[in-house]
Amino acid sequence: MSGRGGNSRRGYRRRDRETDTEPENPRQTKKGGGNLRYDKGRGGIYERLQWIPPAASAEPLPTPDCPYCGKAIKDIASAIGDKNTNEPVHFDCIIARVAKGETLEKGDVVIYIGGGRFGVVHFNGLHSSPPFKIKKILEWEDKENRAEWRKTICDHYSLT
Repeated sequence: MSGRGGNSRRGYRRRDRETDTEPENPRQTKKGGGNLRYDKGRGGIYERLQWIPPAASAEPLPTPDCPYCGKAIKDIASAIGDKNTNEPVHFDCIIARVAKGETLEKGDVVIYIGGGRFGVVHFNGLHSSPPFKIKKILEWEDKENRAEWRKTICDHYSLT
């Protein structure tokens, strides 16, 4: 371009990175090289601390029996607490129990809507303006009283 109205920036020129062993400016460091970092507040280069992740728990998660079906709960992280006793229960067992206790019409489904709540949802159709309608919300888990087995799971996964 001839200097008028166009881009006045210079073109980006790449340096040959393989021949460049030391940075020209001592404040600059290569991305992969060392743990040195420049900090304006400290007024110079300092060594950056390396984060060392904590060791994972060696003990396995508990596998209690489901009070509804009697089978072992292999994936305790997907279990939900019983409404009365707060014991872990299979997710599918709770869905089946809620569906058995509700009168479902054609197009109704019992789904988990989050926060320890289930809902009876009616699906209208694929191309209808609201594709579904929540008919009924069922509070299942109490948010205030967290079960003890949930704390064990949280301690197992979040180590920091």
